[in-house]
Amino acid sequence: MSSVAPPGARFHHGSVVVPAGAVHTTPLGYDRGSVPLGAPLPLPASAEFVHRLSGCGEVVVAFEGKLGDTLLALSGVRAVLDWLRLRSVRTAVRAVGPYAGLIARTGLLAQPPVTTPHGRRAVIGDRAGIEAHGSETVVSLVLDPAAPPCWSSDGRAHPDLPARHYLALERRLGIRLPGTAPFAPTLATGPNDLVEELRSVGWLGGLTIAAITATSWPERKDYTAQRYMALAEQVAEAQQAQARLLLIGGNAEDGFRVRAEAPRRHVQVLHLDGVPAEQLADLFPHCDLVVGNDTGLTHLAAMTRSPERPVIGLYARHSHSKWRTGLPHHHAVATDLSDRMHQGDLCPVRDVIPSDIDVHMGAFPPAELARVCLDLLNGVRP
Repeated sequence: MSSVAPPGARFHHGSVVVPAGAVHTTPLGYDRGSVPLGAPLPLPASAEFVHRLSGCGEVVVAFEGKLGDTLLALSGVRAVLDWLRLRSVRTAVRAVGPYAGLIARTGLLAQPPVTTPHGRRAVIGDRAGIEAHGSETVVSLVLDPAAPPCWSSDGRAHPDLPARHYLALERRLGIRLPGTAPFAPTLATGPNDLVEELRSVGWLGGLTIAAITATSWPERKDYTAQRYMALAEQVAEAQQAQARLLLIGGNAEDGFRVRAEAPRRHVQVLHLDGVPAEQLADLFPHCDLVVGNDTGLTHLAAMTRSPERPVIGLYARHSHSKWRTGLPHHHAVATDLSDRMHQGDLCPVRDVIPSDIDVHMGAFPPAELARVCLDLLNGVRP
């Protein structure tokens, strides 16, 4: 399943299938592989939910909370829209809120056109989005990351959040939906001014590494610019190349800010702070490698990249399997504590589990992490 990475941490490949018996799971209640597409499940549907959703002429997708939670919940939106298509229910679908542009890139909103939707509305989103946009609705669906368990079916576990959301909705809707692992949608990308400007001055030529320092919990999740620079130095020296390191920071106090550091021996460093997520979605596909903490921009990188370009998430405290997209090129390096959270389907926040040691990003020494990066860049499975 995994191989030894840095001391006290393990590497987990994104394509690994987790056996149901290896982790704590909740049985799905049916062998999914044996149920034909569109057939009723051997479980009762949520009758009131199905009744209300069937009568809606419009579906509004409304997320207002964290980017990461939103991206990992979009499989739940996919499940509802897959069900509407199977039932031949014609609805208008639109996204609202700060992530509407990103959601439009998934293709989920491309439903058959409804010229004049009637007034019955369903809202799908997080709690803040439904509170902001859920007035005058007949049904609201909250996609809470704490709610769906790690499901198991056909001998395998489905630990990632996109799988949890999709299968939870399949059970509630009562019919076998068409989605298969990985359940996370991918986002369309294209050129933008930032990408073209960086390309024109040489920042996207040669070996390009994007490293994400943005996080809502810096004391726990920031790997730090210094460690990323050391990591990039190790990778570039081993590759006998000059690397470009793009350090992706959070919101800058004075808005979008770009700052280059003096060139180092093997690495040129560019700080990009406060870049909107939609622009980063177009930038990530141009990087040879993305490394980031367990945060929304790392998930975004995985959902905008081709399968041959790896993304590595660093997990110190939370489950490395739950907080991933489930896409085969989205890998994890995780501490022993993260492994235990994965095995027991636990969350240190939700389950109020204090850490018995000071687990933080220092658990991943740059020199050891560089070996994992080099294996992935060279097409070798660590």
